[in-house]
Amino acid sequence: MQLQTIIVEDEEISREILKKYVAKYCPNVNVIGEASNIEDALVLIRNNELDLVFLDVEMPFGNAFDLLEKVGDRSFETIFVTAYDHYAIEALNSHASYYLLKPISIDELIKAVDHVISVKSKEERLADTVLATNIETFNGKITIPQQDGFEVLNVADIVYCKADDNYTEIYINNSKIVVSKTLKYFEEALSQYPFARVHKSYLVNVNAVVKYRKGKGGSVVLSNGKEVLVSSTKKANLLSYFK
Repeated sequence: MQLQTIIVEDEEISREILKKYVAKYCPNVNVIGEASNIEDALVLIRNNELDLVFLDVEMPFGNAFDLLEKVGDRSFETIFVTAYDHYAIEALNSHASYYLLKPISIDELIKAVDHVISVKSKEERLADTVLATNIETFNGKITIPQQDGFEVLNVADIVYCKADDNYTEIYINNSKIVVSKTLKYFEEALSQYPFARVHKSYLVNVNAVVKYRKGKGGSVVLSNGKEVLVSSTKKANLLSYFK
């Protein structure tokens, strides 16, 4: 895991020491910016997706707690760095991941970073678990995992699903979403709704069928104009929806 971080410290010498320590002893940490005051730190935080912030407590025109109050909800972890131990309780109340005293101990720095990596790893595993199990239908909706979270679709808006090896293409009118799940998976996930497997490669929303053309298996024309062949072995199941 690579952590994107910034260093917020008003003393240039302290910033340089911490930056060198991080570069030498914490290969999983990538320092992408520095700030010497609250306002510059706020800009960096708002303009970057950060995993971690090294945060000096005392700065000009405010302190670390003022900065965190301005940030509000945050997804990054914080490691407080200070020469004063009497801020420890406030740091805990601000949900700091770790509290480092100056002069910085390399061993403590490594422990602090390892702790943050552990916390972020658990968060990722939890998110993966939630997304993996959340491809389920609820109240007429289905969740579709994406890199940055998941998208919620109305089941009724899905026109058809098409198999593409171990992936499934989900079509909503003429737009397409690709999901790394098999068509069989979606056939089961949507089993409580009127979706018919009409072909080894197609699962169609029966409510989106606007025409059936006769043949050995025949074909269906869907609401978005797509025509899908119907396998002869799937024909009876499809037609049962229209009795």
